[in-house]
Amino acid sequence: MKIIHSVEEMKSSTHATRRGRRSIGFVPTMGALHEGHRALIRRARRENDQVVVSIFVNPAQFGPREDFTQYPRALSKDLALLKQEKCDVVFIPSASQIYPPEFSTWVDVPACSASLCGKFRPGHFRGVATVVAALFQIVQPTRAYFGLKDYQQCRVIDRMVKDLQIPVRVVACPTVREPDGLACSSRNRRLSKRDREEAVKLYQALYLGRELIEQKIMLDSGRLETRLKQVLSQIPHCRIDYIAVVDPVTLAPMRKIRRPAVLAAALWIGKTRLIDNVVIS
Repeated sequence: MKIIHSVEEMKSSTHATRRGRRSIGFVPTMGALHEGHRALIRRARRENDQVVVSIFVNPAQFGPREDFTQYPRALSKDLALLKQEKCDVVFIPSASQIYPPEFSTWVDVPACSASLCGKFRPGHFRGVATVVAALFQIVQPTRAYFGLKDYQQCRVIDRMVKDLQIPVRVVACPTVREPDGLACSSRNRRLSKRDREEAVKLYQALYLGRELIEQKIMLDSGRLETRLKQVLSQIPHCRIDYIAVVDPVTLAPMRKIRRPAVLAAALWIGKTRLIDNVVIS
């Protein structure tokens, strides 16, 4: 497993791989790797000749009052996991490598960024789209792998790739869950034991919502959202950012649920913000 810190060295490595007509599977991460990341890496391994994983906690996607400094960092454990998964290259750039002093270009995808998390985290998806676009230029992957737990992020990146005609295939992979249903997330590490026990209720509420829709018991999104807020409000120290039923492509809100949709939610439990979603077929 090769560890690269320099952008120029990463570009050189990528060029050699592509010159040999070998495909590159890329998994961008912010570290604190978990079973969800492991699933992405394994799929990238199955579908490509070489697997590249980046570890970069991107300051541009955190607001001034968000948890950039507290975001979990566990580099030694991450490298052990990547070695176990036979990752070929690990790219660990510094912030100055990605955002040099003269940096002044940003990528914005307003059609997919304004609702859901974008409403509560202004500038977040601009930071995500910018760093992913930069990483795509550096790594030049054949395919890039993202988890559907971050559904809105997947849509933003997919739209960006289409609009800018970036030659990479975005592969969205199913959410990986812990045994009790909680979606795997690096932020789960920040939950206290009590909060961790309560956090599973987020998935339980979404599962209930999916059942109510698919059994055609509740097809009015306003009524459904009110019902699920009542369920989630029973969690101690909980603050709900949103519960919403949206179109799976445009992310526009749906009033009447008569076609495929995504039921998404974000909430705070204590000082930790969790997001999750379920797809309604």
